[in-house]
Amino acid sequence: MADTQQADERPETAAGGAADKRTARLAKQIRAFADTHGGSAEGQLAHIGRGRTRIALVGANGEWGNLVADSYDSARDAAARAGVTLQDDFDGELAAKVRTGPYEWSRMAGIQVGGPANP
Repeated sequence: MADTQQADERPETAAGGAADKRTARLAKQIRAFADTHGGSAEGQLAHIGRGRTRIALVGANGEWGNLVADSYDSARDAAARAGVTLQDDFDGELAAKVRTGPYEWSRMAGIQVGGPANP
């Protein structure tokens, strides 16, 4: 009987394991962004289509960037794992914290996490 599986002891599926790894990797990227930009960050989640979710991040120093998650739940979980406070909207106080530089003004398209830094 010891080798039988209980109904509530489901093995991790390959798809579930891969999704969890992607969420963990996303959390690591979020934490690295926060650490690099003043030690903390705030974020906002937005659906961008095809089930994907944009994570807009604003560091304590005003630098900002975006990451994309496979799902809203994955984005929310990754932000929680990274210790990032999520805001409902990207306006008001959160938008006021954003610092733009020459790079953004020249491109007028924003930056991606891991892209070139402002001088």
